[in-house]
Amino acid sequence: MIMFRLPTLGICVSGLVLLLGCAPPSRDHGEKTLHLPIVSSGPNSLDPVMGSSQYDSKACSYVYQTLLQYHYLRRPLELKPLLLAAMPQVLGEGTIYRFRLRDDVYFHDDPCFPEGRGRRLVTEDVFYSFKRMADDRNQPKGWWLLKDTVVGLDAYREQQNNAETFDYDAPVEGFRRINDQEFEIHLKQPLYRFMYTLAMFQTSVVPREAVEFYQKKFARHPVGTGPFLLQDWESGSRMTFVRNPQYWPEYYPADPGLREDGTEPYPGYLEDRRLGFYQDADRRLPLVDRVELGMYVNYQPMWLKFRNRELDYTTVPAENYAEAYIKRTRKLRQDYVQQGIRSVPVPLLDLMYYGFNLEDPDFGGYDQQRKCLRQAISCAIDWEERNEVFYNGLNLIYDGPIPPSLDGHPEGHVLPAAYRGPDLGRARRLLARAGYPAGKGLPKLVYYTGRGGRHPEMAEMTKRHVARIGVQLDVRLVDFSTLMDAVRNKRAPFFGFAWGSDYPDAENNLQLFYGPYKSPGSNNFNYDRAEYNRLYERIRVMSPSPQRTELYERMRDMVVEDVPFIGSMGRTRNYLIHDRLQNCKPVEIFHNWTKYLNVDKRQDD
Repeated sequence: MIMFRLPTLGICVSGLVLLLGCAPPSRDHGEKTLHLPIVSSGPNSLDPVMGSSQYDSKACSYVYQTLLQYHYLRRPLELKPLLLAAMPQVLGEGTIYRFRLRDDVYFHDDPCFPEGRGRRLVTEDVFYSFKRMADDRNQPKGWWLLKDTVVGLDAYREQQNNAETFDYDAPVEGFRRINDQEFEIHLKQPLYRFMYTLAMFQTSVVPREAVEFYQKKFARHPVGTGPFLLQDWESGSRMTFVRNPQYWPEYYPADPGLREDGTEPYPGYLEDRRLGFYQDADRRLPLVDRVELGMYVNYQPMWLKFRNRELDYTTVPAENYAEAYIKRTRKLRQDYVQQGIRSVPVPLLDLMYYGFNLEDPDFGGYDQQRKCLRQAISCAIDWEERNEVFYNGLNLIYDGPIPPSLDGHPEGHVLPAAYRGPDLGRARRLLARAGYPAGKGLPKLVYYTGRGGRHPEMAEMTKRHVARIGVQLDVRLVDFSTLMDAVRNKRAPFFGFAWGSDYPDAENNLQLFYGPYKSPGSNNFNYDRAEYNRLYERIRVMSPSPQRTELYERMRDMVVEDVPFIGSMGRTRNYLIHDRLQNCKPVEIFHNWTKYLNVDKRQDD
C-alpha cells in the first residue's frame, strides 16, 4: 500500500526555475514553517504517472490532487470528495460513474498559461490525465490501475502507442463528457477498487498546457491544483514548498460532535478531541506558509535533527528505540514526555519481503527443481532474528502476501504449508532435491538492496542466513532509484523491498503477482501463472464476500507454494512528534495530510 525544488534569489518566483546556491531558509522569517523528513533520497520525478513509491506519492501530494481523498482523522479509512463537488454517482449496475467537478478549482499560476494565470479545472483535464497513463513515452508506472478497466481505453492505448504520434484528442468510448464540470466514466465491468484508484496519486489531474510547455522538464516543474507550490528542489537533499496563494476553498474537517445517543461518530473521536485535533475546525487550508522537506538516506542525521528540534516529527530508527522507549513496556521515556514529545505508533498495511525475478535463468521458473530451490532459500531466512536485531521485535511476522486486518490474512498469522525459516534441515533437503546438495554447482545469487539506513547490515545477515545451507549471496548495495531501475528492467535476480498497500483491500496485494502487470509494472517478481491470472481477473470485479475471501486464500496459497517472494513482516512505525507541531495524526496509506498540519509559533521563541 508507498506513495519527490528552488532557493531564493532576491525574490522567490514560485515553481518557475531551479535556482541553486542559496542558503537554506531561516526559521526566523515570521512565517509558519513545517520542518519534515522524508526517509530516502527523495522522489525520482514529480510527474504523477511516472511515480510508484511512497516517496513519489508524498512529494506529489503537495502540488497535485485527485478526484477523491481520505478523511484525515477518521479510522477506519473513508473516502470523500476532493476535486469533486460530491461523491460519484454509481449507475448501470456498477459500470457507470457520473462525476461533477467543483467549479472553484484553479491550476497554479504559471507561465504555461496565458498571462501566467492558472485556469479553472475542467472535464478535459481529467480525461487528459488518465490518457497520459496510457502513453508509453511517459514511462507510466501505474497503468495497471486502468488496464482492463475503462471501456475503449486499452484499445486506445494500443492504437496510439503504435501510431507515429500519440493523439490525446482521439476519443475513448468510456470517457463521456457532459459539460465542463460533469462527465461519466464507463467501466467494462463492475470494479470494487475503482473508487480507491481515484484517491491514488498516480491519477492526479495535471494541465495539458504544462506538460506541453515544459515537456521533459515537467517531471521537475509540477503544475497542479494543490495547496502548495514547489519553490526549491535540491536533489537528494531537500525540497521547499510554499503556500499556494490562489488555493481554492478547502477547509479543515468540522467537528462532528457526539451522536444523539452519546456515542462517538467514529472510533477514536474523543481521543482526537483530547489531543486538540479539532482546534482548527472549519479553518481554510493550508494552515502553514512553508514546508521544508529534508531528505535522509541515513537515519541518524534525521534523528539528531529531531532531537535538536530542527524537525517537527521523526520516525524512530531501530537503533534509537531503547533511547526513547522502555523496551519492556514499549512506553515513551519520561524525559521525552517532559520535553513535550508525543509518541504515535502507526501499524502499517505492508509487507517486507525478499523477491525473486521469476524470469531469471537460474532462480526463476516454475518447474519443481526451481521451486525447491526458492523454497530452500526461504527456509534458510530467519525472520525472528531480523525482527529482533533491526526492529526491536516490534514487527509482526506472518505468512503470505496479505497483511493483518485484511480479508485473506491467515488465522494466527501462520500457514502450515508455508516455507518459513529458520528450518535448516528442511532447507538442506529442498536444496538437494533441487539438484544442489550443500549448494554445490549453484551460481551466486545476486541480491539488490538499498545502501541507506541499516540495509548493509541487514544484507550481511541475509548473506549469513543463506550461507548456512551453501547458497552464496552477491550483495549489490545501491541507492533507491538504482534499485527500482534494476527491478523494473528485470536485472535483479533477488531483491529486498517493502510494499505499503495503496488501499485497504487485499486485491491490492494480490495484483503484485498478476502476470500482465510484470515489470516495469507492479509485478516486480514477473510471476505469471495462468491459473493465478484467471483467479485475479475474477476477484478484481468482486465486492467483499465469503466467496471472494475464499479466492483470496487460494491465490495466497498458490503464491506461498511457488515462492516468487519470501515473507512477510509487517511494520509498526513509531512517530515522535514535538509539541510545536499541531493536528498531526500520522498515516501512511495516503500522503496529502500536510495541508492539515499547523505549528505553535510560540515554540520558536
